[in-house]
Amino acid sequence: QVQLVESGGGLVQAGGSLRLSCVASGSIDSINVMGWYRQTPGSQRELVATITRGDSTNYADSVKGRFTISRDNAKNTVYLQMNSLKPEDTAVYFCNAGRVIWSRTVYDYWGQGTQVTVSS
Repeated sequence: QVQLVESGGGLVQAGGSLRLSCVASGSIDSINVMGWYRQTPGSQRELVATITRGDSTNYADSVKGRFTISRDNAKNTVYLQMNSLKPEDTAVYFCNAGRVIWSRTVYDYWGQGTQVTVSS
């Protein structure tokens, strides 16, 4: 019912920047939280950043101060600006969109992911 398409991944040197984009389509009116997660081989998918309908943001400690999540409602798009990238940031980054009520996820959707590789 909701489709998410990520873009913007690629190869970048340590200290560089990338901006990821996630375009949402379909029945998106009920979505009130969107976010970015990342996963490396053999690891759990972990939260990177989230943003609510009210523009409240949340970041993983590992990216705080370096990454910024934002949204453009007119374009149904969320962004993840990634600065001062480190090799540890290398992962597949997934876009997520869901409906959360009192911290409970009622339902959510996932994109296909975009690869981010940071070289030393």
